[in-house]
Amino acid sequence: MDFGDSRRKPNVVGKFTVAVALTVMCIIVLKQSPGFTSTSVFSRHEIGVTHVLVTGGAGYIGSHATLRLLRDNYRVTIVDNLSRGNMGAVRVLQRLFPEPGRLQFIYADLGDAKAVSFFSTIQVNKIFSENAFDAVMHFAAVAYVGESTLEPLRYYHNITSNTLTVLEAMAAYNVKTLIYSSTCATYGEPDTMPITEATPQNPINPYGKAKKMAEDIILDFSKRSEMAVMILRYFNVIGSDPGGRLGEAPRPELREHGRISGACFDAALGIIPGLKVRGTDYPTADGTCIRDYIDVTDLVDAHVKALDKAQPGKVGIYNVGTGHGRSVKEFVEACKSATGASVKVSFLTRRPGDYAEVYSDPSKIHDELNWTARYTDLRESLSTAWKWQKAHPNGYGSA
Repeated sequence: MDFGDSRRKPNVVGKFTVAVALTVMCIIVLKQSPGFTSTSVFSRHEIGVTHVLVTGGAGYIGSHATLRLLRDNYRVTIVDNLSRGNMGAVRVLQRLFPEPGRLQFIYADLGDAKAVSFFSTIQVNKIFSENAFDAVMHFAAVAYVGESTLEPLRYYHNITSNTLTVLEAMAAYNVKTLIYSSTCATYGEPDTMPITEATPQNPINPYGKAKKMAEDIILDFSKRSEMAVMILRYFNVIGSDPGGRLGEAPRPELREHGRISGACFDAALGIIPGLKVRGTDYPTADGTCIRDYIDVTDLVDAHVKALDKAQPGKVGIYNVGTGHGRSVKEFVEACKSATGASVKVSFLTRRPGDYAEVYSDPSKIHDELNWTARYTDLRESLSTAWKWQKAHPNGYGSA
């Protein structure tokens, strides 16, 4: 046996040597070919092409924004750690836009200076140094009011600290345009309705507080820079892509904290036994919270309009909503109608950190960006989202 093994070893070594030699020759031939380039198109600026970094682009809103940007011929890089996002959404976008130089995905954590992926260590600065971004749409954030009251430090780190990291990288690599995803939660419980951009910001939960801190950092920095900044404070997002390509698919363990539309759909599908409505003693007409529900398609349209209108050295702050408040009970009835299901509803005590009534005055964004919400029929938006949910009962599935 020893004799046989000794005869085989030189043969294995020989095959390995030949393989290495062939690989080296192929690389040399490729490098000498006229079509070969050692740098990615994502790493250089091109006239007529706007390269947008979409943080959190694998998430619900971020993926819809990416779809719209790609449809409008932007070049897009998604950065996401997939803690809340879905690789399945990225796969859908990759299939829709397979052309080279349109879309790339980078698995990284903005909150980790040495974020480790399966293959390599990636730093935020490294991402910026290797890509020629023209603008950033910063969506990446944890975004559940109830969860923020249970894990406040996580929210300050994930939202406030990570925004600072992105801003520092933008400054270091001369990226001049920021579209920031903020929230109406920064207003807290205003004394009067509707909410305008001049309404005092007095957030009452860590989610709203963390977003306001991030806004303050951006505004302070913008005073001494030529960065074009747009801050969009949006209200309660619902709906999905009218083409049925994307939808909302939160992690199963996060369903308790998720949007009411997701809970209603889960109840209609039988995933959960019923819908829990938290709070029936608010000072509103029917005792439940009043919210301004904005369709995700309208929301991403506002982002694209903001990107188009952003001006160096200027800051734009806008509410993104329909201007109409709807109660949770109204929402539940619309959801029942959209799904056609008999949903059991349980009425429970208030959720910590919630507020009674919030709806927007969208006059400013209409006047300055020529934006108006078009998908304002609550039942229609829920019907569109329901079609995707029925077709994808397990979300995007395993990726």
